[in-house]
Amino acid sequence: MDVDRTQLLADPGSPQLPADLLARVPAQKSRQPTVAKPTARRQPTQVMRRKEWASPPVPVHREVISELPSEDTGRPPVLFVPGLRHGAWCFAEHWLGRTAERGFPAYAMSLRGHGGSGGADRRRKTTIREYVHDVMQVAASLPRRAVLVGHGVGGLVVAQVLARYPAQAGVLVAPMTAGWRGLGSALLRHPFGTLPGAFGGSVGLRGGQLFSRGMAKDAVRRYRSRLDPSAPRVQYQLLFRRRLEPALPGTPVLVVGSGQDRLVGQRALQKVASRYGTEPLLFPGMGHDMMLDVRWAEPIDAILDWLPEA
Repeated sequence: MDVDRTQLLADPGSPQLPADLLARVPAQKSRQPTVAKPTARRQPTQVMRRKEWASPPVPVHREVISELPSEDTGRPPVLFVPGLRHGAWCFAEHWLGRTAERGFPAYAMSLRGHGGSGGADRRRKTTIREYVHDVMQVAASLPRRAVLVGHGVGGLVVAQVLARYPAQAGVLVAPMTAGWRGLGSALLRHPFGTLPGAFGGSVGLRGGQLFSRGMAKDAVRRYRSRLDPSAPRVQYQLLFRRRLEPALPGTPVLVVGSGQDRLVGQRALQKVASRYGTEPLLFPGMGHDMMLDVRWAEPIDAILDWLPEA
């Protein structure tokens, strides 16, 4: 039987208990009504945008390559998303195998119009929204909630996906989000390769922009020969990008890059990282294509070391 200690003390007509028993009766908590403190209104998260279901992108074949651990470790899959003019092959060289060796199921995809994915015939009409759609579809097909790793323009795409898809974590590697400032920097450093992109051609990417000086010249030539033409509309959209949306609540985000990257500098990395309340993880002396550079193992090992804490 529940006993009200306050009533036993206040009502002289109630049967009195011995002092030692009365001391064991727990005091009741106050039942005074509590007033909720006003909180700031938070905008609802829009996982599905109206345009995405009202006008879905044209479906295409999506190239996805994978390397799996020898046994199921229960760790989340890692999906790598390449950037401008790159395909899944750029991760298959080193990072895919390293990730599987560390016990993470590893997947790399090619965005439409790149690598072995379809859509090359519609490349001139391709938009960033279609890239976001491709990544969402591949991520949703994986057996567990995935970690998304985007490089360059793929980093910008992954940043948009993180506002829609409940990823285990997100990693933005040298994300290209600088807009007009990035174009100005590229024009100063490589005017003849950058100008074609402003008129519908592919932006030229020199070996010195992609790799560090220690990279072997034959490897630089081999990797540059695999670059695809870029999508003109995507290049144009990069100049007028909107402010990055926050990731879904509870999604940790890591920004990775190099202060010597000739395409995405340290200032740009810090600006992106600040949007997620963090600092960039820097690897001095590396080029833009960190997954192919001489010291390729350092960034991916650091990313995988960070993941269990995410």
